[in-house]
Amino acid sequence: MAKSTVTDDLSTALAEQCRMLMAAKTLDSDLDMAYQLQIEEAMKASIALQPSGSRCPPPPQPNDAVSSPDDNVLDVAATLMLQDAERYVQELEDRERSEAEMKKMMEDLDLRIHDQKFAAYILNIPDNEWKAYGDNYDSPYRSDASSSTSTPSSSSTVFVDTECFRLYSKGLVSEESVRDMKVTVAGAGVAICDPSDNLILEVRKNLEAFVDGQVVTNEVAELKALIEGLNKALGLNLKRLTFFCDDRMLYQYVTGRAPAQQSKIATLVNQVALLQRKFTHCNPSLVAHNDIKFAFKSARDAIISQIAWPDETSDGKSLKETCVICFEDTDVDKMFSVDGCLHRFCFSCMKKHVEAKVLDGMVAKCPHDGCKSEVNIDSCGKFLAPKLVDVWSQRMKESSIPITEKVYCPHPRCSALMSKSEVLKYTKTTHVAAEEYGFRKCMKCHYFFCINCKVPWHFNMTCNDYKRSNPYSQSEDAKLKSLVKAKNWSQCVKCSNVVELAEGCYHITCRCGYEFCYTCGAEWKNKKATCSCPIWDERNIIRR
Repeated sequence: MAKSTVTDDLSTALAEQCRMLMAAKTLDSDLDMAYQLQIEEAMKASIALQPSGSRCPPPPQPNDAVSSPDDNVLDVAATLMLQDAERYVQELEDRERSEAEMKKMMEDLDLRIHDQKFAAYILNIPDNEWKAYGDNYDSPYRSDASSSTSTPSSSSTVFVDTECFRLYSKGLVSEESVRDMKVTVAGAGVAICDPSDNLILEVRKNLEAFVDGQVVTNEVAELKALIEGLNKALGLNLKRLTFFCDDRMLYQYVTGRAPAQQSKIATLVNQVALLQRKFTHCNPSLVAHNDIKFAFKSARDAIISQIAWPDETSDGKSLKETCVICFEDTDVDKMFSVDGCLHRFCFSCMKKHVEAKVLDGMVAKCPHDGCKSEVNIDSCGKFLAPKLVDVWSQRMKESSIPITEKVYCPHPRCSALMSKSEVLKYTKTTHVAAEEYGFRKCMKCHYFFCINCKVPWHFNMTCNDYKRSNPYSQSEDAKLKSLVKAKNWSQCVKCSNVVELAEGCYHITCRCGYEFCYTCGAEWKNKKATCSCPIWDERNIIRR
């Protein structure tokens, strides 16, 4: 069956389906109206039979009736089906237009090759012969489409199918300077030319610079650019192709002279081999760097496009960019760029992503799949609340200080977090004997405290004297220990942090990194318990 006939049948079927859906929706609305009218008549009859002294609520009006949930569901389902049908019809029309444009482009290319061949033939005619018989030379363009024996599936591009086209590809990995910082970006450039090196198609594509947290190599970028070019050539229905590359190692791979040692490169080389088999003729050629000028420029443009985003067009209108998370078109000045990888997302999506990570106590990383770049807190002020930024800063500071170095100011109105080494250095700037006597000066509130017993500084008293003279603090510690015991909480023996088991097994990993048994406190070594306590309890791992 001809392709146009199939398309017409699909369009007819979709139009019929839309008509039936609209008819069903109208029928459902009519039935609902009839039902409401019947209810109204019944209520009026019931009121007429009531005694004169009794009272009844007025009958509901049809327009005031509340539709049932089933009616709403059916209405939404019908609307969605209609939208899907309309979308599919639009996609069919877009595809037909695209195929028609592609066919016209290939026919124009075929005509151009025909004219170039005839022009080359004329140039080789001797001048005396051209003067005598020049008016008799004629070569009108004829294609299979104009032949009476042609079929709908036959090719109308005679010269395109017989000529050998040229493919230039280039993959680049580059370290660029963006806002006084170094970032690594990658791009691919592709140029498809006719046999006379006239440019037919030029493509630039952004490549992922990081795979599994590692920077991609130049060989991987070159292979990805070549695969992109081969796919584009197949999309143009080219039969014969010679692809040029200026990378000697890439040429060794695709010719089979050097086997790929890395699995990633071997996979890409196999993809190239599979694509080559789809052509009638497809061979590689090694050329100099200057011969890749078309593709090199496109690859460089792809890299530049990743590090420079214009805010406005020439007519003053804001440029739009599509967020890959929500797929909404957003102004470029409302897009967030992750430092280090330059993946871009809209402020709304990044706000939700960062808030979720911060509230869970986790480090916010780039939401792009496989990317391990961390989000810089200083660059999130445009979409995060100042209070959340402060919480994030505090947690980042806590995670950066080793647990054995952490110290908090004991004054209730301060409680600033510091490291022991930095607070000692700060105190020594004004008090040389700080390390000898054990007092420290808070870097935030500037009050003194004891580094040994973690209390405000006790002048002219030793730590033991202070503890004996201040039983209140001991009673508070006793209350805390009593509460821990009553609630069946557990305490880390390394940092004294108190933890409560809400759900899960009895293997606890403290915030300081120490692993222990929640039941008895024994240490876990190499992910194994050193005690004989049960590892889990059913009530803690199964939710009711």
